[in-house]
Amino acid sequence: MITDKIKAIVFDADDTLWDNETHFLEVENSMCEVLSNYADKQTIRTSLFATEMKNMEDYGYGAVAFTMSLVENAVKVSGGKVTGDEVLRIIELGRTLLRLDAKPLDGVEETLKKLKNTGKFRLVVFTKGELLTQENKLKRSGLLPYFDLVRIVSDKHEDEYRALCKDLGIRPDEMLMVGNSLKSDAMPALNIGAWAVHIPFEVTWQHEVIETFTHERLKTITNFAKLLDV
Repeated sequence: MITDKIKAIVFDADDTLWDNETHFLEVENSMCEVLSNYADKQTIRTSLFATEMKNMEDYGYGAVAFTMSLVENAVKVSGGKVTGDEVLRIIELGRTLLRLDAKPLDGVEETLKKLKNTGKFRLVVFTKGELLTQENKLKRSGLLPYFDLVRIVSDKHEDEYRALCKDLGIRPDEMLMVGNSLKSDAMPALNIGAWAVHIPFEVTWQHEVIETFTHERLKTITNFAKLLDV
């Protein structure tokens, strides 16, 4: 069992509260179809990931950053031959990611409601990405009323977790981080002395993949509702 000293439960958003990555993969697949006259699917995918990583420092995370990398990659793999119509199709594919309904995953809303009703914890959304995109998804999800604080950052490193604890007025060991990524949710939280619950999602972005590990303050569960058992 996790310590009974927890005062705040902090939740990642994408692929923890709602499905996100499968939509990005769908757009990536559609992009490969648009560019099929220029390269094979694996070449396009490999080039896209390299383009995303190159642009990460300047663009950060999110649908807009992803779309910019899609367009750049189209020019790259086509040798500059991509047409205006093809670029417009790729941009519209990226635009669909700004309109996701952000329907809560199974068990999410019911679990948040029960946690909220205990009155024991402050519930927090702590996610990375573009401010407007993440705000809109949270509003569309219908989950906003369950949270006491929403914090959207460009990336989630240890310093951001420490700042969050400071803003909440708690020690790291009084915080529980819940998310689908061992790399950006669990590991930095554990490194500052917090607790973490890992809920693996069905797909994981390549950039977030690391080897699994064990830790005395880390629990892994198979679905969101099991958070109540923890």
